[in-house]
Amino acid sequence: MARFRNDLFISYSHIDNQPLRPEDKGWISRFHASLEALLSMRMGQTAKIWRDDKLQGNDIFSDEIIQQFAQTAVFLSILTPRYLKSEWCTREVREFCEQAKQSGGIVVDNKARIFKIMKTPVDTQEFLPPVIKDILGYEFFSLEDGTPLELDPVYGDKFAQDFNRKVGKLAWDISQLLKQLASDAETGAQDTGAQATPKATVYLAECSYDRKGIREILEGDLRCHGYTVLPDQQLPRDEAGYVAAVEALLARSKFSIHLIGESYGAVPDGLSQKSVVVLQNEVAVNKSKSGSFPRIIWLPEGTSSTQISQHLFIEALHQDAEVQFGADLITGDLEALKASIHATLKKLEQPEAVPHGTQADATNTTNLIYLICNENDRKATVPVRKYLREQGCEVSLPAFEGDATAVREAHRQLMSNCDAVILFYGSGSEAWKRTIDSELKKMPGYRNGKPLPPCFTYLAGPATVDKEDLIDMEESHLINGMTGFPEAEMAVFLQTMKPGGAKP
Repeated sequence: MARFRNDLFISYSHIDNQPLRPEDKGWISRFHASLEALLSMRMGQTAKIWRDDKLQGNDIFSDEIIQQFAQTAVFLSILTPRYLKSEWCTREVREFCEQAKQSGGIVVDNKARIFKIMKTPVDTQEFLPPVIKDILGYEFFSLEDGTPLELDPVYGDKFAQDFNRKVGKLAWDISQLLKQLASDAETGAQDTGAQATPKATVYLAECSYDRKGIREILEGDLRCHGYTVLPDQQLPRDEAGYVAAVEALLARSKFSIHLIGESYGAVPDGLSQKSVVVLQNEVAVNKSKSGSFPRIIWLPEGTSSTQISQHLFIEALHQDAEVQFGADLITGDLEALKASIHATLKKLEQPEAVPHGTQADATNTTNLIYLICNENDRKATVPVRKYLREQGCEVSLPAFEGDATAVREAHRQLMSNCDAVILFYGSGSEAWKRTIDSELKKMPGYRNGKPLPPCFTYLAGPATVDKEDLIDMEESHLINGMTGFPEAEMAVFLQTMKPGGAKP
């Protein structure tokens, strides 16, 4: 780097580098070696990482270390209970902060020059400067039956894989900050790249512990593609403060992602006793209602919970349109989730031009009817489609082919642009109809402020108890095609789309 002699300083407590077995390297030494190798690959040159391997608890804090801090780009603190009890370790943090203020600042382009590694859980960080207390840490431990264990390869292959994955993510993040520092030093941040239009800011919601690994993968993927990911600092622990902080972060974001797991998640101190997962979803729902705000909720198929609160939340996500408001519910695997995320981001960055035929004006008299049916009923809908087209309407069926992302996007576009909806209830089961009814309740989130279209249900064979019940109850907006084509009832449906006609 042109500006700093050293890329990175590792601050740690020496007791945390004691190996579990005499023949092994200490955890810090192994971490140092792995980070140096991966960071060098990311940078395309040998990373200059240093740490003091001589300083002991009774040594005098070296002026040489302070002088080195002035020539060091990034400070990495490995937090443990012993680290926080060490006067020398906490002093290293404070001294680096003081030196950083004289060499470009502690924060550069909204990114702190301090990285926090959580080797083990710690009870408090009150003795650290605010800048390191507030930043999000990289957790290098996992909970096994409620017991925290360091991500140490000696514990087995899974621990080794998680260790390497987290070091890889850390190396990427550090390399991006070093790149930014080098760019600022060489050009004063006036180069063409600095003037490029920034990519969207994404709110990647905090999640329960069983989804943290997926969240880290998504965060790394988004950052690699140049997106800003929030939250980028620790949020308040009380409910009122937490909700206010989430509202502020969502106001800066163009899109939110919510990961739902088997666990309910952390519960901030407050009256509602709702988890952070539920609270963030509620705030995002409110933002969606106030304007167009795309969201994705990931609830993999088969996700269930033995916790009552989480079980009820999962049920609500499946059944309650209010809880899902404005969101695409993704039930596929991680790759399906990634595809949906990038499709949404692409749409945000390159919005499609509004087709001429969908622009409402005085000369446009063609109404678009979204005819929702089961794929097996495609042929059975032919009389309905022919009749509507003879009346001058355009008719669109759901997309039945293509990947899940393309099918959802086609559905979203039709929900957004249609002038009316007909739910063709033929071979589809009662459960299928209820799923569609629930989806139709989410329509306000797709309309971007446009009036809601009339929605009718068209009954077709075979006869079922549920269909007979709809007829007996004289449900509104019902077209009974069980005994033949109901042209009179179809005419009533068409009337609802005319100015001054019957209202849905």
